Amino acid sequence: MQDEETELSLTIAQVVQKLQGSNLHSQLERQARGCMCSSDVHLESLKEDVKEFLRKSGWKKKLQNAVFRELNVVPSVTHPASPPEHLKEPLAYMRKAQASWEKRVLKSLNSMCTELSIALARKRPVDEQKELLNKWNEMSTDEPDLSLFRPVYAPKDFLEVLINLRNPNYDSSDITSFRTHLGLIQVPLRIKSIVDLRKFFTELNLSTGHLGIDDATLVSPDLFENQHERTGKKVLAEHDSAAAQQYVRQGCPTGLRAELWALILNAGNQPEDHL
Repeated sequence: MQDEETELSLTIAQVVQKLQGSNLHSQLERQARGCMCSSDVHLESLKEDVKEFLRKSGWKKKLQNAVFRELNVVPSVTHPASPPEHLKEPLAYMRKAQASWEKRVLKSLNSMCTELSIALARKRPVDEQKELLNKWNEMSTDEPDLSLFRPVYAPKDFLEVLINLRNPNYDSSDITSFRTHLGLIQVPLRIKSIVDLRKFFTELNLSTGHLGIDDATLVSPDLFENQHERTGKKVLAEHDSAAAQQYVRQGCPTGLRAELWALILNAGNQPEDHL
């Protein structure tokens, strides 16, 4: 119980830290200061009055959507002393295999560049920069000769690396079952069971309607499409990112797709959102 509370506290701290430097935070602060001049705000109940003002003016919903988006992208809470490489890949034998493979690819890349007298990292000369700017709009149609370049690794080499991956803490020498012959890659990773997958993808059940799928369902496809589109318009009217994400699991109407995904991603149409 204490570990769960600690994890929740760390997650809240990460979300708050991320939102404090956002444009939404400055807008909320500006709106809160602006409402001070309102006759509905009293000094005795300042905090509650400001909250009520932000709720009625729609800023509470915008804050909820921003928090929902950050919760989907915030990294999982780990031990504060964990180094960056452990956060990227927690398994030591996987990190060792990755480092070995990266060295192998880099060696092949450096060898090819040495043969072709090509520098991997250098600043373009001024003349080359001007030439590149002049034909910038034609880059997609430019077809340089790539016959001298070769792949830095063969697919069979990568497959060989995957096949040789072994967990040193897992001894399967005495365990013989049909699972050991299911594939070439024998890495014991925790995966979802059939029951877990059915629960996770419950929206794809044959008895559940889904837009764009012609499976035999209890509800007529045309009737479901009309009802689903009406529901989508209600979801957009509520401006709720969590509800929009749940809604599109059963399909996204073409006419509402742009608005729904903008709501799910909490993306606006302002100039700063295009950057």
